[in-house]
Parts: sequence; C-alpha cells; structure tokens
Amino acid sequence: MSVRFAAARSALSTVVRTKIVHEGLRAANDNGETIVVDHMLEAALRHFAEHGMSAARAARNSAETAFFQDDMDAYRWWLSVCRTLDRRMADTLEQRGGANLCQQGA
Repeated sequence: MSVRFAAARSALSTVVRTKIVHEGLRAANDNGETIVVDHMLEAALRHFAEHGMSAARAARNSAETAFFQDDMDAYRWWLSVCRTLDRRMADTLEQRGGANLCQQGA
C-alpha cells in the first residue's frame, strides 16, 4: 500500500488571504464590535476566583448574614451572586424566606 503526503494549505493561500484582507480576522463567535459588560457575572467570577468551588456557598452565607443584619441591599446583591454561581441554591435560599432563615439562625 502506498502512502501519499498531502501538505496542509498555507495560511497565505489565496482563499484565506482574500478572506482576511476583505473581512478582517475575527473570532467565529464574535458578536460584533459592541462589548457588553455584565457586572454581576464579573463579580461572581471574582468571587469564584477567591473562594473556588465553595463560592456559591460563601455567597449564600453572606446573603444570610446580610438578611440577619437587616441589610436588604446586601442580601439581594449576595443572592444575585449566589444565583449566578448556583441557581438552585439561590432559589432554595429565596424560597425559605425570612421566617425559615430566622428559625435556622436561632
């Protein structure tokens, strides 16, 4: 059985070169020139970088602490961070509500 060598086409081939020159070199999944920054996602990723795999649990604990301190802005913030990392954990926390949280904290 004979073996043939077929070299890959060069990146400078006419087809590729024409595409690069006329359309520019962009990622295939690029959504255009507008850059949207999701601040909650950024905060959740920073929190994950700090806490690793327990980041959702740490966010939940921070939400519970804020709830007990009657700081509803911080509670909603940490609940959103928790929801970004683990939706089910955040939904469980939110469904338990204030009465169950108070019973657990006592």
